[in-house]
Amino acid sequence: MDPARPGAQSLAISGDRILAVGTHDDVAACRGEGTRIVDAGGASVLPGFIESHMHIFPGGAQLDRLSLAGLPDPEAVARAVRERAATEPGDGLILAEQAHYATLGDGVAMTRHLLDRILPDRPLALYAGDHHTMWANTAALKAAGLLEGAETPAGCEVVMGDDGLAGGELREFEAFSPVLAMTANGGRDGNGLANGRALPKEPSAEERARDRVTIEAGLAYCASLGITSFHNMDADPHQLDILGEIDRDGKMPCRAYMPLRMLPGHPLSDFQTAVADRQRYASAHLKCGFVKMFMDGVIEATTAYMLDDYGGKAGMRGAPLFETEEFEAFCIEADRLGLQIAVHAIGDAAVRRTLDGYAAARKANGARDSRHRIEHIETLDPADLPRFKELGVVASMQPTHAPGAYFPFEPSASLIGRKRLGLAFAWQQLREAGARLCFASDWPVAPLDPLMGIKTALTRKPAFDGAPDERQSLDDTLAAFTRDGAWVEFAEQDKGMLRQGMLADVVLLTGDIDKTPAEEADGLAVAMTLCGGKVTYAR
Repeated sequence: MDPARPGAQSLAISGDRILAVGTHDDVAACRGEGTRIVDAGGASVLPGFIESHMHIFPGGAQLDRLSLAGLPDPEAVARAVRERAATEPGDGLILAEQAHYATLGDGVAMTRHLLDRILPDRPLALYAGDHHTMWANTAALKAAGLLEGAETPAGCEVVMGDDGLAGGELREFEAFSPVLAMTANGGRDGNGLANGRALPKEPSAEERARDRVTIEAGLAYCASLGITSFHNMDADPHQLDILGEIDRDGKMPCRAYMPLRMLPGHPLSDFQTAVADRQRYASAHLKCGFVKMFMDGVIEATTAYMLDDYGGKAGMRGAPLFETEEFEAFCIEADRLGLQIAVHAIGDAAVRRTLDGYAAARKANGARDSRHRIEHIETLDPADLPRFKELGVVASMQPTHAPGAYFPFEPSASLIGRKRLGLAFAWQQLREAGARLCFASDWPVAPLDPLMGIKTALTRKPAFDGAPDERQSLDDTLAAFTRDGAWVEFAEQDKGMLRQGMLADVVLLTGDIDKTPAEEADGLAVAMTLCGGKVTYAR
């Protein structure tokens, strides 16, 4: 991924840095008596993958849960849930991950009554793959104290049924956090998204130890997929403290870039926490320096903020989580303090309001190399396409999120509507308009495997006849998972390329990705991962 040397035959590593890159003969001179030799056998050796948008604590927690991914019909879902309940006796919550909005059938609303038929006498919840919606049965709603409804912040909702009781659908973090509190990690894995501040109750030593095991499992899973760095999109003091402890113990198999979570209503003075964290966490494997906010929800739940009505939903456009004045004040203050900003914005109106906030920060503070970013950008108005280049805003996108890639084509495509589909998930159009892109999975929303994301970016089909072709070249795709991810986090001098003097963050694949057909890219696997010259995974 080094433009000055696109390919090479061999590389040498000393300590945590790359000592040499070149031909076999060039690098052979670096061998010493104790040098370990790894023969890649003609397979691809790349810079370690940089996952530019994920959630390490929720992802680690998901590894032990039931996954509904790939189950073909409602009967298979019911069978999987009952089998899991049989292997976990007792009355604890069964939480099933990777549900989608048509898990129980196209057009079928997932009510508590339908879930009661699957598991009537024990709490059951189905967690949408996007982690913005949850569906719970009566036992779960009752145990979580939600059966009679609950007050939630704007943009969140305990959806009520015609009988005056909760219908089963819970929209956004604050609505379903009482259900997550019933899980093995006590909901602590979700606090970095829901609140980002100190936990309401200090975890016991046993709970803290469990949480560390969960996070370490997530880190090991990252390494197994060739990931050597990740940009985490949630954080709280508890999670940071555990990561700091793992780092001090020398057991971080990859590098973490952590944010401060900011929500509407948080005081401007909270940004000083991000400044303090930037100084406190500044090691080779753990650093802070950016702020994460949400402007809206998701399309499937109709909580994404749109400029025009959702397809087939007259008068429904979603709503912003931030009002203009407060959001612009947040952007101005964060930018003034030299912090990077990352904002979840899926609807075209949310994208516009975020761009407006970044423009306000530039007007107030002057232009600088801020590398502020927008996460997801699932819909985009044509007028806002050139603003990414004008404002220097990064497009942080997830190939597997495009309808029909990993998630079903419907209901997303119909809700987006034909008019907007031409600029939905507009990777190539953004690139051609001069935007800098980085790619990721948003794990645990979608599978973490970068090779799956690479295949999707290479092979995506147009949404309709005549729609723009958003497929990416192999070079651009690999850059978005390596070099460009490093640039986004201001680390381009240290990683993202295999170049002399840079960090020895390396992934060895099982085959040659240049010679592998695009549709078979995810058939490759990771043979070895090195982070800082240390082997963190070997097949």
